[in-house]
Amino acid sequence: MEAEYFGGVGEQQAAVWADGAVVLGPLRVLEGQPFGSAGSPISQALRRLGVVADAATDEFATVGLDRHRDSEDWIA
Repeated sequence: MEAEYFGGVGEQQAAVWADGAVVLGPLRVLEGQPFGSAGSPISQALRRLGVVADAATDEFATVGLDRHRDSEDWIA
């Protein structure tokens, strides 16, 4: 998984491997492109890895990656 954002604008890439073979992706959403109905590349990859999000949040937040969404959060 990779996310590159600055000022709320950016892109995401993700792929998932199992037993040495690619089982999802590679997925890529470039700057300015909307996420499809399946969600962001990162959310799709996390789902493929077994993450189950509830209706109030996404997979990214479900596994706690949102704790460090902003650079300032890494300092805290």
